[in-house]
Amino acid sequence: MLKHIFILSFLFVAAFPVFSQQVDDMVKQADLLEKQMKEEDAYQKFKDVVKLQPHHLYALTRCSELASRIGRRQSTPEKQMDYYTAAKIYAQRALKISPDDSEANVVMSLAYARMSLLKDGKEKIEYVREIKNYADKALKTNSNNFKAVFIIARWHFELSNLNAIQKAAVKVFYGGVQANSLDSAIYYYEKVRSLSPNFNLNYLELAKAYYRKNNKKKAADLLNYMLRLPNTAADDNTVKEEARQLLATWKV
Repeated sequence: MLKHIFILSFLFVAAFPVFSQQVDDMVKQADLLEKQMKEEDAYQKFKDVVKLQPHHLYALTRCSELASRIGRRQSTPEKQMDYYTAAKIYAQRALKISPDDSEANVVMSLAYARMSLLKDGKEKIEYVREIKNYADKALKTNSNNFKAVFIIARWHFELSNLNAIQKAAVKVFYGGVQANSLDSAIYYYEKVRSLSPNFNLNYLELAKAYYRKNNKKKAADLLNYMLRLPNTAADDNTVKEEARQLLATWKV
């Protein structure tokens, strides 16, 4: 009996480097697929990694973020929510492994941000609170996490666009809306630009903020600059098409 246990233990130890290399190769393949903007394929590959290594923190965070991004492109709210729910579950698993991990917190924030788009009333306000909560935690560990900074920028921008009823609801949770929420949004969007100069979506949102600030030339210049940048994400063609439509509407 002891001999059999010894043999099994030896075989397991001997096989572990091979298994580990297999997982590493799968992660590299998933990263390459994502870089090639094949997000659905990358998502599936990262899911395969998680099946083999349920506590693989990096794969869990990538699954969460990709689920949020792919979900946004689904044709119905029901299908979108399915992906957003998956994004939240993967984020929860990542946070259980490493509660202070910056990426784990930022993907949870992103999942709440996506889910909030399908909510209204009190539930939406509660989700907005969680967006800020997890983004702040992400920045506490890594102040240069550009995705977390971008979420904070969007949070301030949305606060600047609330109507009177929504502002009253937010006051219950935050003690009021900052008078300079638009200025804060621009400040954080500009920080994102310095941290990630090729992040196309940030230029689109920053341009919207400047346009609302009545700096129309700055807004148009940002969009025109962004249109010359290479695509780095699967949604960049959609982002650039919106930029062209805005430029045609603004006629700056």
